[in-house]
Amino acid sequence: MTRRLAIVGYGKMGRMIERLAPEYGFEVTATISGKDNANGQMLTPDVLKADAAVEFTRPDIAAENLRRLAGAGIPTVCGTTGWFAELPQVEAEFEKNGNALVWGANFSVGLNLFREVVAEAARRFAREESYGAWGWEIHHSAKKDAPSGTLLALAQDMKKSGYAREVSLSANRAGTVPGTHEIGFDSAEDTITIRHTARSREGFARGALRAANWVIGKKGAHEFREILSELA
Repeated sequence: MTRRLAIVGYGKMGRMIERLAPEYGFEVTATISGKDNANGQMLTPDVLKADAAVEFTRPDIAAENLRRLAGAGIPTVCGTTGWFAELPQVEAEFEKNGNALVWGANFSVGLNLFREVVAEAARRFAREESYGAWGWEIHHSAKKDAPSGTLLALAQDMKKSGYAREVSLSANRAGTVPGTHEIGFDSAEDTITIRHTARSREGFARGALRAANWVIGKKGAHEFREILSELA
């Protein structure tokens, strides 16, 4: 059965999601660009006509878009980063309206498995006082937040795994790089690095579309990495 999808944010990610949507059983019923959507005014059931929405916009407008989508009763997948300080309020809107949100710092399946590898490495190196740690990432020049939400999430994963020492973080923005993230551990004797490199945006788009199929009929807010095992 074909499902209806609204795309909020019609940049490179939005256009790629539109191209791949039929592979995941979706008909795209609306594409909403930023210039047409001041203060989320276009995000109504009558305009979107959708069973689910995917939101890839900017940190400064994402939270308001999500509040509008929650009020419209449309299950939503959000791949925008840099707005997570407002996550508790946005989650409350989806719960109040009885529909669902899937959010995440990164919708690459491989990257989320990489996070598990980093967490395990941090757990082991936490016991070795001689090792310091760093995190580095590079993205295309148009990406707004730096460090990225993904790098911040990796550092948080390390802390939760027991690595209590400082993790030095740095970020670069240049060209058209889809995204590379590196975690390293260094001592006087050796250096260990773990790296994930995205070859294109396609992995992010496919992860978001899988999440969009999953979110229909669900309730509450869910982090993408927490539902990986349930995705078709």
